[in-house]
Amino acid sequence: MITMDDDTARRTLPRHRVEEEIADSFDEELEMEIDDARLAQLLEGHALHPEQDTVARHVYFKELFRLQRELVKLQDWVVNNKLKVVVIFEGRDAAGKGGVIKRITQRLNPRVARVVALPAPSERERSQWYFQRYVPHLPAAGEIALFDRSWYNRAGVERVMGFCTEAEVEDFFQTVPEFERMLVRSGIVLIKYWFSITDEEQHLRFQMRIHDPIKQWKLSPMDLESRRRWELHTKAKEAMLERTHIAEAP
Repeated sequence: MITMDDDTARRTLPRHRVEEEIADSFDEELEMEIDDARLAQLLEGHALHPEQDTVARHVYFKELFRLQRELVKLQDWVVNNKLKVVVIFEGRDAAGKGGVIKRITQRLNPRVARVVALPAPSERERSQWYFQRYVPHLPAAGEIALFDRSWYNRAGVERVMGFCTEAEVEDFFQTVPEFERMLVRSGIVLIKYWFSITDEEQHLRFQMRIHDPIKQWKLSPMDLESRRRWELHTKAKEAMLERTHIAEAP
């Protein structure tokens, strides 16, 4: 395989493609600089201290772009081999699921990689088989479906906030291993991620969302109530990981 360094590659690209690539990089830099400035402003007068950066900005972007190039290769591999890939993103509120999904999809073809973020179920959906509303969003050959939260809502948010009964939770735990084995047997590659975050860091990020007009849309009254139930979320998470870990989809 013939490889080229970034400078050589840019010299072989059309001028407009090079300009787009540079503009993308500047957009990323600007976005993070603005976030830094807003964070400093929001923290002024508050006894809050964000976690220290451990990676220099230029190192971060160099590694991000390298990994995104690998994702483009992965996308081509999925398409060429007609694979069906499901990636589930679960975790604490404000743990960074949305940001990671954004970085993953940023360079990918939206016809191949799409995000599934379902709203609260309707009255009709609540009367259906629990997994039914997720099935239409599963991928066909050559597609990647990224679930920003998933059927695991039942073992997490729904359980902690009292939106389902313990009998329904138990039925979920009995059913989900078989449901996921069916998905795997059908040829779906199922990948599941849990995003963790400390109590202190979640508090900081919630404060940022409360005081930052650009991020207030991310916060709902249910998020604030959920914040009060930190320990219940911890117990629910531990039960979920213990009872839904299977060899076919760890």
